[in-house]
Amino acid sequence: MELLIDCIPCLLRQSLEAARMATDRAESHNKIMKETIKLLSDYENYKNSPELAREIHKLVRNETGSQDPYLQVKQKDLQAAEDLYPFLKNFLQSKRNSIYWALKIAATGNNLDSAVYSDVELETCVRNELEKEFSVCDLDIFTDKLQRAENILIIGDNTGETIFDRVMLESFHDVIITYGVRNEPIINDVTEKEAIASGLNTVARVVSTGCGAPGAILSDCSDEFVDIYNKSDIIISKGQGNFEALSEEQGNLFFLLKAKCPAIARKFHVNVNDYIFCYNNKRNSF
Repeated sequence: MELLIDCIPCLLRQSLEAARMATDRAESHNKIMKETIKLLSDYENYKNSPELAREIHKLVRNETGSQDPYLQVKQKDLQAAEDLYPFLKNFLQSKRNSIYWALKIAATGNNLDSAVYSDVELETCVRNELEKEFSVCDLDIFTDKLQRAENILIIGDNTGETIFDRVMLESFHDVIITYGVRNEPIINDVTEKEAIASGLNTVARVVSTGCGAPGAILSDCSDEFVDIYNKSDIIISKGQGNFEALSEEQGNLFFLLKAKCPAIARKFHVNVNDYIFCYNNKRNSF
């Protein structure tokens, strides 16, 4: 998805948030903001938002020396999500259409996104959000493909939602599952370390995309990951960042996310905060 002017204020805010998490030094905050504004003034030179975000967070790391500013946030989110695991399993068992609600659980985990929500009342939010149904849902296409699939690739998003993803993956039977993670820490996104901490390695093979952006930009991914992508019978792309990076790509690709901003909502013709499970090849373009 092309980088929209609507993304600029969000990226600026995200830069300041990361800077403040990385250091208490006001002079560093000022320097990072000035350098970020320079980057944002050239936004037309970037093909999508994750590509520009990667440069902004690289700037934060270089200025502060902090390689993982969101480390404590990720640990807190992961622990909170782990505490919800029994509740999520019970919720899924109480529903008739297990595949639909497994997907909905994974989508609900997308609320654990510190790039959008810095203070989430997790349990209250989850309980309220779980019962909301998808506004866009290509379940029939997915179910048909799942019956014939030998392997599935999940491209992960933020750290907290890995527990929600684990619940979803535990409902997929007789299929080989690969879970793609970020190459290095960026925002609160999941890397191999957090994926293993969440227990995802017990239900899936965890691999790095080779890309450090907050979205799997295929042209920047490793040859190994691109090969996995191309050979996957089903690909599930989690979250807005991966949608922005992959919306113009091909393959049996499904986008699973919550529309957290007007720009993304307009792309899917839904309202802000609606849930989406969309088959890419069904749409002419985004």
